[in-house]
Amino acid sequence: MRRVLLLGAGAFAVGTDTYVMAGLLPEISADLHGSTALTGQLVTAFTLAYALVAPPAGAALSRRGVRAVLLGALALFTAANAVSALAPGTAVLMAARGAAGVAAGVFMPMAATAASALAGPERRGRALAVVLGGLSSGTVLGVPVGVLLADRAGWRAALWLVTGLGAAALAGLALFLPAVEGSPMQSLRSRFAQALSRSVGSVVLTTFLQATASLGLYTYLVAVLADTGAVGAGPGLWLWGLGGVLGSFGIGQVLDRLGRPGALVGVLLALLALALAALPAAAGPAGPVLLVLWGAAGWAFVVPQQHRLLGISTAAGPAALALNSSATYLGGAAGAGLGGAALAAGAAPHTLPLGAATCAGLALAVHLTTGRTARRTADGSGAAGATKGTPCEDRRERTQLR
Repeated sequence: MRRVLLLGAGAFAVGTDTYVMAGLLPEISADLHGSTALTGQLVTAFTLAYALVAPPAGAALSRRGVRAVLLGALALFTAANAVSALAPGTAVLMAARGAAGVAAGVFMPMAATAASALAGPERRGRALAVVLGGLSSGTVLGVPVGVLLADRAGWRAALWLVTGLGAAALAGLALFLPAVEGSPMQSLRSRFAQALSRSVGSVVLTTFLQATASLGLYTYLVAVLADTGAVGAGPGLWLWGLGGVLGSFGIGQVLDRLGRPGALVGVLLALLALALAALPAAAGPAGPVLLVLWGAAGWAFVVPQQHRLLGISTAAGPAALALNSSATYLGGAAGAGLGGAALAAGAAPHTLPLGAATCAGLALAVHLTTGRTARRTADGSGAAGATKGTPCEDRRERTQLR
């Protein structure tokens, strides 16, 4: 598990980089003399590159071996952030953010694949939780530190912090990560044909709807809290983040003990829908509790979904994880767009959680009605996806991951 912690360190750098830019936009706009609308596209460049370019890039590169792809992606990520910190203008910064997005989108699914291979089937849940926990910790801890550093030393200092985090993780992985080879060489078309199978498609669609609800609403969390008055904006953000860290790290042990990722996904979606639906009417201590529950259920959801995808098809695992990661980012963008459209149409901010709860309920319905094949495979009915398979199955899985 020590080597898995190095993968978590890389995920921490990615999590910090993914969300810190939003807090730096005003300073960047003033320093580079760009409009707010233009500098806002820096976030879009990273997100779209992560969601749309990284999956085919990662699938095409996976034949080079998981270790090589991880090191290459983290090297590109570190270099792109260094270029971002040195960028003389918006055009160079935009290109660098796109490159960082591609590198992050390639690294995260491969990190999950490597963590699963290193830990073995019986500890897969905890290994995946370490990687996701690094990502969520980067969001909760790294972003505030980066913004604070930017306030004191400028926005470039925050990007140098991310560069340093990436370089440290790269050095650790280069020194201590063993060879973790991918599956036998496949064409890009073949990999995505497997990844877009019915069982994988139902998982990815559920992820998209869940992200639309959870991450989409998070975009307007400050406005929602101000409208409801349940919790102050600052404490509310920290409570949500605290729940995310607890959920990310805690779900792994629960998953390894129960061995039923499909069932856990259903429970987490139900909890998410209930927490979001109750948020507008929350009063007293209920508000903080609901925010922690929302963050915990929202972030914990990712681990059993990754577990299910790796169980459905080891050979198509990296491509399927990349699609699932893209669905998360696209869902968050879709939720933000829908929330913005609702506010523009005159909806009050306190009504947004009800719409998000409806979307979470839709995700649960999709999971229950179309995800049966995926659940049977990932929960142990299928040979490839058994959490605790036979010795023959376990040997086959380890062979495919070498």
